[in-house]
Amino acid sequence: MAIVLVGTLDTKGNEYRFLRDLLQQQGAETVVIDTGVLAPPAFPPDIRREAVFEAAGTNYQAVVQTADRGNAVTLAARGAALIVSELYRQGKVDGVLALGGSAGTTIATSAMRALPVGVPKLMVSTLASGQVRPFVGVRDICMMYSVVDISGINRISRQVLTNAAFAILGMVRGGQSQRLDTKEKPLVTATMFGVTTPCVETARRLIEQADYEVLVFHATGVGGQTMESFIADGIVAGVLDITTTELADELVGGILSAGPDRLTAAGLYGVPQVISVGALDMVNFGPPDTVPARFAGRRFYQHNPNVTLMRTTPEENEKLGKEIAFKASAAKGPTAVILPMRGVSAIDAEGKPFWWPEADHALFESIRHWLAPHVELIELDLHINDPSFAETCARKLLELMARQPARVSPD
Repeated sequence: MAIVLVGTLDTKGNEYRFLRDLLQQQGAETVVIDTGVLAPPAFPPDIRREAVFEAAGTNYQAVVQTADRGNAVTLAARGAALIVSELYRQGKVDGVLALGGSAGTTIATSAMRALPVGVPKLMVSTLASGQVRPFVGVRDICMMYSVVDISGINRISRQVLTNAAFAILGMVRGGQSQRLDTKEKPLVTATMFGVTTPCVETARRLIEQADYEVLVFHATGVGGQTMESFIADGIVAGVLDITTTELADELVGGILSAGPDRLTAAGLYGVPQVISVGALDMVNFGPPDTVPARFAGRRFYQHNPNVTLMRTTPEENEKLGKEIAFKASAAKGPTAVILPMRGVSAIDAEGKPFWWPEADHALFESIRHWLAPHVELIELDLHINDPSFAETCARKLLELMARQPARVSPD
């Protein structure tokens, strides 16, 4: 059982020594990586800072002479990530534990994000009670608030660090038999929103009956990013991308964008995929007073006190259709686009708040116009949440996976 400690042994050396000694007393092996710059390390690490900066493509003396703290943190983060990745490849990482302020958190979580989901990752940070998305990203990093600044061992920090040490020990010991195992059932990913839940749930059950394991991702921005990262990790056999709503937030300026690379990983790696247009009738904002003034006069629906939905326009849907068509057409693996002609979400149906046939028509017509001939296009006179629509999507994905199970390497 090897636990890697990544940290600045010049400013946090005594605290890391406390963690190392406690872990070793409990029978764990430790690998301490020093990412400090300022002063000599408080104790000899297993991997010196010189090796960290060499891995980042520079050398320690050059970093010291530059005297640029921001650049030093960036390079240390890059080097630590590469070293931890190599240690993992060699089978020498069962878990990662770190502590720090802003710089230490940036460096250590970069190394943690380089590891697959399932490897225990625990970051004790002074920033853990605030916005942690930049540090966590799409990985299963556990952020633990340090309560006091990480400056010496006192009655508070001693208890917090002790809890952290035993937490990582528990995760490692309890999780070794539960790690992701690609020899189990093949994985299929799916995207879902509340307004597409009936469709995805029906499709999921059908795919599971075919002896696949389905991971459903909530299309809230980070959900789509996480799914894309799973595909890039090479553990996904097929993608049921029913709910592509994050594309609308990226285009229009909503709060749930998954970035410009959404809907690209499956195509890049040749993973079979079925794409639909779930919830592309909406852009997401917070409470009503958070909606930008430039959208005054648009059609809105108050989903709950904290979520305001804005209807996409025909012009926006034309652009979204073109984007979907281009990304589907560039795919290296078998791909099908399936359209629900009677509405793309629970509130886009006749008599519902976002029912706007002209807007949906613009979306569908754009996909028809721009989609390459080699990509299969299926149009169904159904609503997206009709059981028959879900069944068609599921059976088509099963067909595509049977046709091409192999993964393609990106250029």
